[in-house]
Amino acid sequence: MEFAELIKTPRVDNVVLHRPFYPAVEGTLCLTGHHLILSSRQDNTEELWLLHSNIDAIDKRFVGSLGTIIIKCKDFRIIHLDIPGMEECLNIASSIEALSTLDSITLMYPFFYRPMFEVIEDGWHSFLPEQEFELYSSATSEWRLSYINKEFAICPSYPPIVIVPNSTDDEALRKVAAFRHGGRFPVLSYYHKKNGMVIMRSGQPLTGTNGRRCKEDEKLINATLRAGKRGYIIDTRSLNVAQQARAKGGGFEQEAHYPQWRRIHKSIERYHILQESLIKLVEACNDQTHNMDRWLSKLVTSNWLTHIKEILTTACLAAQCIDREGASVLIHGTEGTDSTLQVTSLAQIILEPRSRTIRGFEALIEREWLQAGHPFQQRCAQSAYCNTKQKWESPVFLLFLDCVWQILRQFPCSFEFNEHFLIMLFEHAYASQFGTFLGNNESERCKLKLQQKTMSLWSWVNLPSELSKFTNPLFEANNLVIWPSVAPQSLQLWEGIFLRWNRSSKYLDEAYEEMVNIIEYNKELQVKVNILRRQLAELETEDGMQESP
Repeated sequence: MEFAELIKTPRVDNVVLHRPFYPAVEGTLCLTGHHLILSSRQDNTEELWLLHSNIDAIDKRFVGSLGTIIIKCKDFRIIHLDIPGMEECLNIASSIEALSTLDSITLMYPFFYRPMFEVIEDGWHSFLPEQEFELYSSATSEWRLSYINKEFAICPSYPPIVIVPNSTDDEALRKVAAFRHGGRFPVLSYYHKKNGMVIMRSGQPLTGTNGRRCKEDEKLINATLRAGKRGYIIDTRSLNVAQQARAKGGGFEQEAHYPQWRRIHKSIERYHILQESLIKLVEACNDQTHNMDRWLSKLVTSNWLTHIKEILTTACLAAQCIDREGASVLIHGTEGTDSTLQVTSLAQIILEPRSRTIRGFEALIEREWLQAGHPFQQRCAQSAYCNTKQKWESPVFLLFLDCVWQILRQFPCSFEFNEHFLIMLFEHAYASQFGTFLGNNESERCKLKLQQKTMSLWSWVNLPSELSKFTNPLFEANNLVIWPSVAPQSLQLWEGIFLRWNRSSKYLDEAYEEMVNIIEYNKELQVKVNILRRQLAELETEDGMQESP
């Protein structure tokens, strides 16, 4: 298919652009296969370059022959284009709708993008499972790399290489995979070097109404327990939902078959419930009536902060089992690709200082989200404005990033990255020139040949010139476990995401710059102090030598 077939009117003059915090600009609107571009001939005026894949919905309005297209973006921005001529307006709107809803992944911009920067590091090879395993292998010999899923035959949503107990051979893994939803047998998510406890994740067991069991599954899970120790299974569904799953062939671990494990149910919502929550929250944030009761009522009914609290509470529970109880944990919901990953990754941010560094967090995203099979293509296909709701859209990853921001806000010196880093990841998950978040799992990414045909996000983010934008000036390495408060009073609306197009951040940005300047000046003074101390020590040594007979 040629993009030209979808572009009815490629160019219109005298279009007026209205967008948040900028004066209205008149210029020429151009449509390309992947971008909507508005260029003005005025000096010092920024061009608008908007990816079609960032467009969530469009509305049209007409007053006489003047048409207005309202473009609602996946990053929650709303922009208006005043277009002279009804026909041109209808043609532009029709073209944008067609170009922003392309079915084929290979027609998306990452397959056409050519970087303008020098590639110093190939991000596709920055966080390989073998490298991650090396971090554990020096501390324990109880785990091994398994290549059983090399051709994605055992589990289509797992990567080719996984970490499993040393005592479990590949034949046993095949049997366990047949007993777990989607073939997602229990694999290592995190090893706590302090006490050797682990977090594992999996899909639900397929016990069904007959109470089916799998000896190999029981053996694999028990292999992770130390002598005399108990473990915890955290099921991210309510007991009622888990029991209902048995009628569909799913289920949960029976106490009789897993006597050394205590099962805890922590209900975390998913799918359309989260999507509706996001829609209500964004609607509340865009409400310009300035009515306090209405704003608070809408914020409460969105339930967004309630979902944040549920996820953080479950992550804290998992971290508590590991660090304070000295017990290993297995986490799963139904598929093990949504709430499970929210909990495993947040628990690691609480427990593991490396996950709070920039590269450590990138490795976490790669390992616990991309390689672990979170279906980004489905979940992030639409955002808060789209009119055609489908079953699979859900802001699971955005909720995770919001939870990270809540912890960052409570521990502002413990993270090497700043809020801009989290916002950037949100934006690229929904619309990007990079191939990192394309596809639903590693199997799909292999078939699409993303490594050969697209650029990795990490190749750009880890450029020194870019890293400086995402580095937290307050960072001081903290090797301790950090325990975030999940009290309702401690959780806040993430203004940097939800209010950034409604309220100017000018003064916050100025304050941030001033803080950076103070920190830099303090470092300069510290260097001078150290030099003066050395000079003073040298002078005292010389005086001592002169006084001695």
